Amino acid sequence: MDRNTYIDNIDVEVAKMKYFDKLKTKLYYEEVDVVESLNRVTFEPIFARISSPSYNASAMDGIAVISKNTDKASENNPLTLELDKDYMYVNTGNQIVDPYDAVIMIEDVIQLDDGKVQILKSVYPWQHIRQIGEDIVATEMIIPSKHKIRPIDLGALISGGIETLKVYKKPKVGILPTGSEIVENIDEVKDGKIIDSNSRVFEGMVKELGGIPNRYAPKIDDYELLKESILKGVEENDILLINAGSSAGTKDYTVKLIRELGEVVIHGVAMKPGKPTILGIIQDKPVIGIPGYPVSAFLAVDVFVKPLIQKYIGAEETQNLFVKAQSSKRIVSSLKNKELIRVNLGLVNGRLIATPISTGAGVSMSLVKADGIATIPRNSEGVEAGEMLDVELLKPFNHIKNSLVSIGSHDLIMDVIGDMHKITSSHVGSLGGIMALKRGECHLAPIHLLDMDTGEYNISYVKKYFPSQKMALIKGVQRQQGFIVKKGNPMNIKNFKDLTRDDIVYVNRQRGAGTRVLLDYHLGLNNIVTSGIRGYQRELNTHMAIATAVMTGSASTGLGVYSAAKAMNLDFIEVAYEDYDFLVTFELLEDDRIKKFIDVIKSDRFKNILESLGGYGFKNTGEIILID
Repeated sequence: MDRNTYIDNIDVEVAKMKYFDKLKTKLYYEEVDVVESLNRVTFEPIFARISSPSYNASAMDGIAVISKNTDKASENNPLTLELDKDYMYVNTGNQIVDPYDAVIMIEDVIQLDDGKVQILKSVYPWQHIRQIGEDIVATEMIIPSKHKIRPIDLGALISGGIETLKVYKKPKVGILPTGSEIVENIDEVKDGKIIDSNSRVFEGMVKELGGIPNRYAPKIDDYELLKESILKGVEENDILLINAGSSAGTKDYTVKLIRELGEVVIHGVAMKPGKPTILGIIQDKPVIGIPGYPVSAFLAVDVFVKPLIQKYIGAEETQNLFVKAQSSKRIVSSLKNKELIRVNLGLVNGRLIATPISTGAGVSMSLVKADGIATIPRNSEGVEAGEMLDVELLKPFNHIKNSLVSIGSHDLIMDVIGDMHKITSSHVGSLGGIMALKRGECHLAPIHLLDMDTGEYNISYVKKYFPSQKMALIKGVQRQQGFIVKKGNPMNIKNFKDLTRDDIVYVNRQRGAGTRVLLDYHLGLNNIVTSGIRGYQRELNTHMAIATAVMTGSASTGLGVYSAAKAMNLDFIEVAYEDYDFLVTFELLEDDRIKKFIDVIKSDRFKNILESLGGYGFKNTGEIILID
């Protein structure tokens, strides 16, 4: 079978320029009612048809007078005026007609009997009168071309007599999901089948950008069927996005079909994730092959499709909001590609800290949880811990600024807390959290570290790593640790010695994780060497990942918390209860974010949720232990 190869590894900006120069993009307008024009971009300048106001109008509630007749009025010489002879009553907005040419505020008028009034000072011509065209003069330009219409613009357009106007026509964007493994509905999901979610993301992005999405049902990997679907998509749309099939597999037909039906301008860009992106043209229309992995797909649309849609609707290409942030860890990068790294952000001691999260191109949740995307330029080997990164914000900076930054051990309770408090949580293990706190890269470190000599949790480690600094340990929860096994425990796993059996495949937590320390402690008690355990070297970062490995059969068992086993409908063999606590510096106890955090974990709502998860105790939760 034929297998595709990448013929390009072109710099992203060079690829965009080459592709956009090659496109013969035709831009069209449509005429819309002014009240339907919000957020549309004007195709031509809009000129006022009428003046506003279109008549001389009172700017105040009061009386209209003839200004020259008031010249002698003063406090020493009050002037008496007669209704309908010397003055008339007006309200704000009333028309001023001859012979009146000024307005006196009602507060400055002294009421007398028989319709007479007195005034105590003179007025000048056109005082408190909005003259014809004071706001808008007929024939003047209200807004220019290529202007995105705002709510305030609507008022000016309507006041200027505009009923309809020309705006750039929204492009129709075809979205064609492909792949024999892709299904449309959740009830069709089974082994070897995954539900189409990328196209729904594209739909949302296209709508948000101002285009009209036209999503098609997924098509299987059949060359002739895909050819027919692509031709239909090109005919019915201004832009066509083909999702998946852009890589190097034997069933990845997208590049061959675009080449057969039109032209492949670029196949393969120096961007990771997103390298297999295809930039093509069929019948003078842009046809873009989007990689199938969710993160690659999102980034490809953001980088290449977003500016294309903006071009069609007449909008300037928006410049993403970037900030400078300090990397909390070393990030290795390929010299060949521009790397886009999902990060969590937090303001700690006046510094913006970026902590990388999962980097897999298929991990869509990493985008959901990320605060930003850090860019490592092409031809760079990466950054060291402490170096500065350029980060594109995915969330409002105000949200990031006010968030509590947690780096350390993973537990499901961090998601529960995150729903009740603004918190950015990164999972690097207990020792990783301690080191992050020591470097000043977080506010709080969740830890559960067992002292192998004393059997005590956490305190000895705090004293070891912060020997001359006053620290505070916020007591968290007692959580149940044990072996996560399949329902019914088919492998009959009972204790740590069973891990040495030839038929058992173990899955481990990463080095520095408290669960890993607990495992090694018990292996030492039982005189078990790690080389005798199949799978000891395989490391996962969360308890849910351990449970998933067991559920899917890639591991026989792994050490984890009861709540993770229960969440995945697995069985659990108890090993021990441990203290899962939160370490902060003494000074931060006065921080409002820490105070709220303590209130959250002491609340009945928090405890009720954890009781429903199972496997937690609440002895001393929220109490503070000072360590110096």
